[in-house]
Amino acid sequence: MSATIFHNPKCSTSRKALARLQDAGIEPEIVRYLDTPPTRAELVRLIADAGIEVRAAVRKREPLFAELGLADASDDALIDAMADHPRLIERPFVVTDKGTRLARPVEAIDEIL
Repeated sequence: MSATIFHNPKCSTSRKALARLQDAGIEPEIVRYLDTPPTRAELVRLIADAGIEVRAAVRKREPLFAELGLADASDDALIDAMADHPRLIERPFVVTDKGTRLARPVEAIDEIL
């Protein structure tokens, strides 16, 4: 099975998701999304494929969220902000042959393993 994880090695949840994939015998492609951010179109696809609302894909506790005044922002504005500032993207997104999930909680990726 092929898999991709949009990973931040400094994030414990992201590290746990990577370990869960590896424990399942999957060596995923690792995209360090802070270094290689997804495009706006890729973000839209990841969010839609994960079956979540745009607001669920944003790190609301990230100080930049408040600094940019995103609390009442539209979905388009949130996606633009995530595309411009990838640290606003909630992590990690995991994509396998069976689907896409935001691994929060980590167990959410079990559905696509």
